[in-house]
This record gives sequence, structure tokens and C-alpha cells, in this order.
Amino acid sequence: MATEIRVPTLGESVTEATIGRWFKKKGEAIAVDEPVVELETDKVTIEVPASAAGTLEEISAEEGATVEVGALLGMIGEGNGEAVSAKSGKSAAKEEKTEPADEGEGNGKAPGGKLVDVNVPSAGESVTEAQVGEVYKKVGDTVKADEAILELETDKAAQEVMAPVAGVIRELAVESGDEVKVGALLARIEEGASAGAGKKEAKAAAKQEEKQEARVGEAASTASRDVRHGGGGGESARPPAPAAAKLMEEHGLKESEIAGSGKEGQVLKGDVLAAIERGKDAGRGAPSEPAEKPKVARAPSTGDDEAREERVKMTRLRQTIARRLKEAQEAAAMLTTFNEVDMTAVMELRKKYKDLFEKKHGVKLGFMGFFSKAVCHALHEIPAVNAEIDGTDIIYKNYCHIGVAVGTDKGLVVPVVRDADRMTIAEIEKEIGRLGAAARDGKLSLAEMQGGTFTISNGGVYGSLMSTPILNAPQSGILGMHKIQERPMVVGGQVVVRPMMYLALSYDHRIVDGKEAVTFLVRVKEVLEDPERLVLDL
Repeated sequence: MATEIRVPTLGESVTEATIGRWFKKKGEAIAVDEPVVELETDKVTIEVPASAAGTLEEISAEEGATVEVGALLGMIGEGNGEAVSAKSGKSAAKEEKTEPADEGEGNGKAPGGKLVDVNVPSAGESVTEAQVGEVYKKVGDTVKADEAILELETDKAAQEVMAPVAGVIRELAVESGDEVKVGALLARIEEGASAGAGKKEAKAAAKQEEKQEARVGEAASTASRDVRHGGGGGESARPPAPAAAKLMEEHGLKESEIAGSGKEGQVLKGDVLAAIERGKDAGRGAPSEPAEKPKVARAPSTGDDEAREERVKMTRLRQTIARRLKEAQEAAAMLTTFNEVDMTAVMELRKKYKDLFEKKHGVKLGFMGFFSKAVCHALHEIPAVNAEIDGTDIIYKNYCHIGVAVGTDKGLVVPVVRDADRMTIAEIEKEIGRLGAAARDGKLSLAEMQGGTFTISNGGVYGSLMSTPILNAPQSGILGMHKIQERPMVVGGQVVVRPMMYLALSYDHRIVDGKEAVTFLVRVKEVLEDPERLVLDL
């Protein structure tokens, strides 16, 4: 019975791809999970593996053709399923995948054990690469199904990669600190095997060492090639992908003018589109070299100082935090307005009902529930603060997905309480507690950090008295909470001591007017100083 090869799902916003190259010719044998064809999107190149062993019976889409998600690529017919020697530098991986297992004592497996690939999972619409963090397992270790093998750090969060099957790690294709793209091989697991000290483990370890040496040699070769070509201005290791080459020809661009982000420096369609856009931004039809960003000079240090310094590479999450915050400052006309709120009413309400609240709902009554409800109340009245700019359009969000900034040991993350305006204070407190725990444990999913319309940042937990929070783009507003501090206030002509908190609203002045920003903050203040307004919707 023939097996279809179809275009897989390529991501939330990606609907089509270009056939990069076929690794097999019609009539050639294919093994299960062996890459058959390479697809190129404007974001990444991916390899489509065979779901069954057999012979490539039909090729329905030739190289260079554009195909949609779900389109038929080819057919695999019945055959012996033995993989032939692979091309384009893939022979080592394919031969290892299909070679028969060593027989003998201590090999820890039943004859014919299947090797299962563990690849970099899809991590969201705009995430195409990740950095390998901690590697929990080594070659020869036993793993259970759904047990963590290693950690990946994307520009959104850190996530653990789980073993799809139980067995033994036979290959680790990466190590801590490596940069990998979506779909790249991370490890291979021999399904159903148990750990042992036989020939298979020794061979796997030896091959792992050989691959490491090969990577070092390849890096040295690449560096040498870059020097010969003037520091990276020469040809890439692979020719541009077909769709990229076509675009380059249409716009008169040269390969040397574009930095490729694909495998081995291959220029992808998205690289060309980005280059064209840079050219438009610079007032030119086509770019030459992207303008070099000015580098901040390091402070001079003596030899003794340098000996006491420690240089640590920024995690991908930290790099993205830095980039996004800077982009937010550069893109938005950001302004901050301040007010202060008397927290007496909220604090008395908490004191009066905190025990009963916790007994009934199983969660402590904190301040975030009150602030979230107050913010939602104000967002309904001032919808511009809950909107975003998309080109020349303004998108008004008729829902309140409130992002709550959480500090972790790896950086700041912002999980989202979805439809907070439809939730009770108890429901909000429970969700914030769940998301906060997941953030600190590094177990937040990307879905839990996407789609926020407004953000609340509580610097008060760290003792901050006043700050100017930076927008969480593309949102148009962020509320900064601060430390509650007793101060003398004049109330009814009398000086009294009240627990006061400074509030700061940073907003995008392109979409939010000053009057709207001030009114928004006043509404938050009014609700917090008189919580009964929430009950009466005032």
C-alpha cells in the first residue's frame, strides 16, 4: 500500500513553502524517518521525513515549486525499506540510523531496536531557533517516555524537550550552548532498549566524539574561509534557496549583500525580503551592506582587573529581553504619567476577609486581583490603552488579556491572564499563582505568554518606590505598581498617616492622548480607594 508524503504544518502564519531539494530519486529505497525532501519557507528550512519504509514511487512536486500546507509531495511504495547512502553530507546520520545493531552480550537491546529522532520542536509563530541550555542526559543513559532530555532557551522562554519513547540515548547531536533551528536533530533514542555496557554504547560514544571533532574542524575551516573572503563577505557554503534566488534576480541583489540564516549560511526567502525592506527604509531600491550599529566602548581596565572579570554569554531569553525593550523605546512615542493611591480600603478589606477568602477559594487574597480588576474596569472606559498600532491601523481589543510581569532567575517573563475582565478576583488570584509558579519552574508554555493586551508590573515586591516601566510591545500601556509606604496625607483638613502607593502608567503617545492616560490612571485610583465601585460597575 502506498504512503503519501505531504507538506506538514509549518507554523501559525505560514501557509506555503518552496521545494528546496529532494534527497531521494524516484525508485530509491527509503527508511522510516529518513529525510526525503527539504522545504523552504520565508523563515526556516525543514526536512520532511518518511513516515514509512519503502521505495520513492512518485515525485508530485519538483524542486523550486511552491506548495501549500497539506499538498501532496510524493508517494512511497512498498519495498525493502533499506536506505541507500544519503547525499549532501548526510551519509553519516542516515547510515547510523539504518545500520543493524551490534549483537552480543551487554548491548542492552532487543535485535532490530528502532532509533527514534528527537528534534527541536516548533516553538511558536515567530520562533525559528533556540539555544541548548542544560543537557540532562548523556549517551548510554536510560530514559522514560516524557522524561526531560535537555532544555532549550528560545527568545520567549526556556522549555524542556521530553523523550517521545522509552529507551536508551544512543546519540546526542548537540551540547550546551549550541544554536539550533526548529526541526534540527537533538538526540536519537533506541526505543525499548535498556542501559548496558556493551558494544553499542562504546560505538555511540566513539561516534559522538568523532562528531564533536568534526564540528571543531568544520568551525576552523569556516573561520579560515571567512578570512579568505574578507571576513564573511564571500560566498555562502550553500547556494541560495530557489525562492530566494528568484527574488534576488528580480531585485538585482547579489548573494554577498545578504546574510543567510539557513543551514550552512544558506540565503532563504525571508533573508532576501528583509534585505529588500532594509533597502526601502534607507531610501534605496536595494541594500548593499546593512549599516553597522555603533558599539559602546568598554571602560578601560588593567590586567589585574581583567583577571578578576568573568565573561558569560547572554542567554537567548536575556538577549531578547534587551532587544525588545530597546525596540519598544525606539518604535513607540513612550510617555509616563504618575498618580498615587491610598491603599487603606483595599488593605482593610484584605485584613477582614483574607482568612475566609483562603478557606473558600484555596488561595491567598493578594493585591494583584484588585489591581487586575481595576485595570480591566479602566480599559473598558479608555479602550485606546488596550489597543495596538498595526501599520496605519489601530486595532481595538474588545477583551482584556492582562500580562503579569514575573521575575525569574533567567530573566523577566510575562505570562498572560486571559479574559481577566470576565473573571472574579478569586479566579484571577488562582491563575496568577499558577502562572507565577510555572514561570519560576521554567515550565511556561508559549501560549501562556502570547496575546496580552495590557501589562502590570509590580516593582513594589522588590522595594521600588517609583519607576517608569517600559512598554511590552506591541501593547500601548503598562501599569507600574510600587512599594506601599506610610506617608502623612491631608484628609478633611487633618494630617493623617496613610499607606500610599505611587502608580505609573507608561503609554504610547501615538495612540493614547495625555487626557486618556490621566483619566485611565484616575479610574484605577478611584476603584482601588473605593472597591465597592467594582461591585456596582461604577
